[in-house]
Amino acid sequence: MGRGYVGIDVQSTRACPYVVLDKELKPQTTGWLGDPDDIREVVHGVSKTLGAVAVGIDAPRSALQRPRSYYWDGRRWRARRPSERGHGRHCEVVLASLKIANPQWTPLADACPNWMQVGFRLFTALSRQSDVYEVFPTASYNQLAKDGKAIFSIDLKGFAQDPKDMLDAYVAAFTVHEYLAGRGAEVGGGDGLGTIILPRPLQTTASGVLYWPRDGETSPNTLTQWTADRRR
Repeated sequence: MGRGYVGIDVQSTRACPYVVLDKELKPQTTGWLGDPDDIREVVHGVSKTLGAVAVGIDAPRSALQRPRSYYWDGRRWRARRPSERGHGRHCEVVLASLKIANPQWTPLADACPNWMQVGFRLFTALSRQSDVYEVFPTASYNQLAKDGKAIFSIDLKGFAQDPKDMLDAYVAAFTVHEYLAGRGAEVGGGDGLGTIILPRPLQTTASGVLYWPRDGETSPNTLTQWTADRRR
């Protein structure tokens, strides 16, 4: 038995599109979920026919409980200024700073829009039964724009309702497949608020933005030491 790859594009004002790809990247089923909790039944069915399930969700994994403490100035981290809201997680800062994509900055928990709340529910529900990853299709599109090997099959069923959202679900599943195949990258996580996976490696691994400051210190020596600790 192989593995199934599920991609979900999160919505709140309409149904959420999803797709299931098999190990050969062929669609097994697609649909639109009126109730996001119904995806648990979909994933359960996938696990019985395809084996282990890996899910990619196009939404933040978690909200901020307090304003972000650090900002990246292009060369190093600095403390947040009083005039700055402190929105955004480490993974989002990395995507923006490395010019991979422009994220929708995650706010504090009490200011999260409804679609993010749906995403939080999905992560909580699906993490109990499968491996779940946060994806950002816009970043995947940008990485794959000139990649001649980024090929998978599409079943046009379900596309009429909203083609772009359904395609995002496909790209979410494809991103998980490529990441687990060792062809991608994972960014963020230093703040404990989740990572985002990508379908291809980063163009650089030397930027200090990849590593989160520790204990309120942002000096180069502290950052270097934190990086070494993280790699152990």
